[in-house]
Amino acid sequence: MKDIKEKVRDKNPKIRNPASRLPKELVRSAMLETKEKSRMAADKVGRETGEESPVEYAGNRIERAEQRAGKESASAAYHGRKKLAVKTYEKIKEQRQREAVTAPLDSETGSGGTSAQTGPTRAKKGRTGAGKSIKIKPEAEKTIKEAGKRTVKTAPRMVKASPVSFQKVKTQALLQKKQAFQSMRAAREAKRAAMRSVQTAKQSAKTAKTTARGLKAMAEAAAHAVKAAFAALMAGGGTVFVILILIVGIIGGAAFIGSSQSSEPLSAEVLAHTPAIQRYASEFGISEYVPVIQAIMMQESGGRGTDPMQASECPYNTQYPNTPGAIQDADYSIKVGVQYYADCVREAECESPQDMDKLKLSLQGYNYGNGYISWAIRNHGGYSEANALQFSQEQAAAHGWSGYGDPEYVPHVLRYYSGGGLFAGLFGNGQLVTIAKSQLGNEGGQKFWSWWGFTERQEWCACFVSWCADQAGLIQSGAVPKFSVCTDGKNWFQNQGRWQGAGSMPSPGAIIFFDWEHDGTCDHVGIVERCDGTTVYTIEGNSGDAVRERNYAINSDSIMGYGMVVY
Repeated sequence: MKDIKEKVRDKNPKIRNPASRLPKELVRSAMLETKEKSRMAADKVGRETGEESPVEYAGNRIERAEQRAGKESASAAYHGRKKLAVKTYEKIKEQRQREAVTAPLDSETGSGGTSAQTGPTRAKKGRTGAGKSIKIKPEAEKTIKEAGKRTVKTAPRMVKASPVSFQKVKTQALLQKKQAFQSMRAAREAKRAAMRSVQTAKQSAKTAKTTARGLKAMAEAAAHAVKAAFAALMAGGGTVFVILILIVGIIGGAAFIGSSQSSEPLSAEVLAHTPAIQRYASEFGISEYVPVIQAIMMQESGGRGTDPMQASECPYNTQYPNTPGAIQDADYSIKVGVQYYADCVREAECESPQDMDKLKLSLQGYNYGNGYISWAIRNHGGYSEANALQFSQEQAAAHGWSGYGDPEYVPHVLRYYSGGGLFAGLFGNGQLVTIAKSQLGNEGGQKFWSWWGFTERQEWCACFVSWCADQAGLIQSGAVPKFSVCTDGKNWFQNQGRWQGAGSMPSPGAIIFFDWEHDGTCDHVGIVERCDGTTVYTIEGNSGDAVRERNYAINSDSIMGYGMVVY
């Protein structure tokens, strides 16, 4: 009995089958792996959002399930062992009772050996009883397995749903949001682009309507800018080189904008007639139209013959028959032709050589007769190639002729016309005027008389004119003499045949000579700025010991005459 008690006490019920522990180990291994993955995913999501993610939630649930499964397994094992111990104890107790009943019988019969044999046998049965108690442990094993199965069934399901699906859904949501944002932005940009396109189209249409006016205005503005720059050049002194570069750039840009076609060169014969053209253009009030008249002469005769302006049929020809080529004096032809063209300019209401629409009307009028001008204005509002052809056909039919005039006279003349003096302020008469105006306000005249070479003050009106001419390059070209005495200048122009008498209309840039005492001696000299037909506007040096602007009646008896500057 003592051995049995010791054996029972030393050997507590244990789960000896290793397979019984397998589900729990598998569950624990799976849970640990799942927990690690969940923790990694949760950390990543937590870093991005700063909130508890579904993965963290699932991980916590798994941990609680693990704890519950462990508690249930431990409880089941505990109750199983307790129940087994109770049953074992009851069986041992029953066995002892039976031995207590049979022991006296053995004593009485003297079967002591039997009793000794019975002890080990029963002890063996006790061990067998213990073995039977071990057979009971599958209940606890079953409990453990069921708990493990429940945990295994639950945990993987949560693991599969949480990290992968959540991340995928989140990624898709972010992509959709990004795509939606990009679509909205693209839509806004498209709308803005469409609005800009509409505005650009409107502006382009508006610009297209004013292209011709715009180009003309740009060219004229460029010319004014050049004139202003040139005036600064004359007054600036130390900035001459920089301003000169600016002038060259402006000239190039304006010339590119303003010149739609290049003119053909004038013949030597036309250039030889230029002084006469200038003289009569000034006389009849169209001095700025000299380049136009040169182009007309080129088209009419190239400057050759005794009637270079082909003016024999003009009404102002009173010395020769009014038949083609009747005039035998080139100078008279120029006078008659310029006088008639001056009528055409006024009839067409042409304000300047840059007024191309009316300039074309005046040119066609010179070929057809100025009756065409009034007809074109009355019926068509001005010149066009179509109505020029129509007028020619109507006149030919009315007179029974095969043709009348030159319907393409305008483009034929414009071949020789370089732009009507757009840059006259730089390279023609206007250049001298621009330089003179840049000196307005100068007092004392030291700049001019010291330039001449005087070491002390002299009457410096002629020095001023000579200085301006030198700055314009006219002394070097021989167009103006260098003189410090007014009489010397007057005599030079008269000897060169470039003298224009008092009472006539001077052109800009002409040299005006005065006789204050009316004694036939030249007392003063200046530069003609312009003339409107009744008043001559001048710029003079040494006028009250300063450079000033003055004006005189065109018939003033103080005006001795004009020196014509031929460029």
